[in-house]
Amino acid sequence: MVSKQPRKQRKARYDAPLHKRQQYMGTPLAKDLQEKYGRSANVIVGDTVKVLRGDHAGTSGKVEVVSLKDGTIVVEGVTVTKVDGTEVARPIYPSKVVITKLELKDERRGAIIGRSR
Repeated sequence: MVSKQPRKQRKARYDAPLHKRQQYMGTPLAKDLQEKYGRSANVIVGDTVKVLRGDHAGTSGKVEVVSLKDGTIVVEGVTVTKVDGTEVARPIYPSKVVITKLELKDERRGAIIGRSR
């Protein structure tokens, strides 16, 4: 049984093993993709996403890094400037983006995503 206490829910999420953290990487699909694949999918490297929230809202780009440890993704073109002038990639939570183009090199992924319908 899962606790109702937010403190214990956060702790379970932070202490979750990697195979459970993969389930937290779900992202909504764009409207045109929802008709074919369903409502959402896990984001992977190579997907094209559009940022919906924050300073970089409206920016589109390919996913370069998926970090299960931090629960974030890195999108190309989404950077911040440090005080010394260097550009650093800005991690984004997957719930704040929408997938506009799926990476379907792996045929299993297409079958798994399509199975949810």
